Amino acid sequence: MSQNQEEIIAKIHQALDEIRPFLKSDGGDISFVSLKDEKHVKVQLHGACVGCSVNQMTLKSGVEMTIKKYLPHIESVESIDPSTND
Repeated sequence: MSQNQEEIIAKIHQALDEIRPFLKSDGGDISFVSLKDEKHVKVQLHGACVGCSVNQMTLKSGVEMTIKKYLPHIESVESIDPSTND
């Protein structure tokens, strides 16, 4: 892993730490899964966030916006389905 990748992942964790209290207040959580091509982030929602009907809105307007605040070059943030190994 390059130093640049390590810095990007550290900033992703920083962004997730910023949004985590909001998710936890609703009974959910989030974790970092992977980074592809230094532009595409995969995360996994946990707890109440998994079955929540607005989790994609939370992902786009909350999680993705927060990550892009730290890393404007990120092109996408996707959530993996916890029931698959994607």
